[in-house]
Amino acid sequence: MTHYVITGGSGFVGQALCRRYAARGVALTVLTREPARAARLLPPGTRTVTRLADVPPDEPVDAVINLAGEPIAEGRWSAARKRRLEDSRIALTGEMVRWMAQASPRPAALISASAIGFYGDQGDAPVTEDSAPHSEYTHELCAAWEQAAFAARTHGIRTAVLRIGLVVAPGGGFLARMLPPFRLGLGGPIGSGTQWMSWIHREDLLGMIDFLLAHAELDGVFNATAPNPATSRDFARTLGRVLHRPALLPAPALVFRAAFGEMSRLLLTGQRVLPARALEAGFRFRFPELEPALRDVLG
Repeated sequence: MTHYVITGGSGFVGQALCRRYAARGVALTVLTREPARAARLLPPGTRTVTRLADVPPDEPVDAVINLAGEPIAEGRWSAARKRRLEDSRIALTGEMVRWMAQASPRPAALISASAIGFYGDQGDAPVTEDSAPHSEYTHELCAAWEQAAFAARTHGIRTAVLRIGLVVAPGGGFLARMLPPFRLGLGGPIGSGTQWMSWIHREDLLGMIDFLLAHAELDGVFNATAPNPATSRDFARTLGRVLHRPALLPAPALVFRAAFGEMSRLLLTGQRVLPARALEAGFRFRFPELEPALRDVLG
C-alpha cells in the first residue's frame, strides 16, 4: 500500500489533500501539534503523530508532502512572529529532512511547499522560476525554507518545491477574508489596484502535487499558480461580477500600512507569476482562468 507522510495535513490545503488520498486507499500519516483537532478534521483511518520518530519504522514511506507553516498574512510581523514563521517552516523542514535521511528505506520523494513571496515585489514583469528575486523579508524566509528542503537531495531523495500563489477554495484562505465586504457591496481593489495577484484553484494545486509525485523525472522549483494572474483591480471586478455585487470601493494603502506595518507589503505589492515549468512538463490546469475558478468555488 502506498504510504505518504504529510505535514500541515490539518490545514486549508492539507485537509483536501488527505481526503483525496484517503479516497484512493493511500495510507496517511499526518504530523501535527494538535492530534485531537486533526482527528476531527481528517478522514477516518488517518494516523496522526506529534513526532516524526513516532512513524512506525516497519511501514516504509513512499513520499513526504511538506505543507506546514504558520499563516503569514495574519497580523503584524513582530520579531516574535517572525521567529514563529521561520520555526514553523525552516526548522520543521530541517527536522523532517534529517528524519528522512535516517529512514530505511528512505522515502523516494519530497514535495515541499514554498510561496511566490520568494520573488518579492516584481512590479509588472512576468515572473518564471528563473526570475531573480527582490530582496525583502518574504524572499529571505522562502529562500531559507527551500534550502532546508533541498538538503534532502544530498541523501538521494528527489525534491520538488512548489512556490504557491493565493489559493482559491471555499471555506478558507485569503478568499474567506475578502468575501464579507464584497457580499455587502463594499468590496474593491486593495491600494492602487495595479499590483498583481497570482492565484491557483485548490484543485489545481492538489493536481500539481499528484503530477509531481507521478513523474519521477521532475524535481526542482515549480511555480504553483494559474497561467493567468490578475491585477487586484481585475480580481475585485471579477469577484464582484460573480457575486452580483459592485466592487468600486478601494481599500486605501495607508490603512493597511498603519494596521499591518511591514506585512502590508504582501497586500500592496505583487508578482505576475507564470507556471512555466509545470506547463513545459505537460501539466494541464482545470481552472486556468479566474472567473470560472471563482464560480466553481462560490457556487
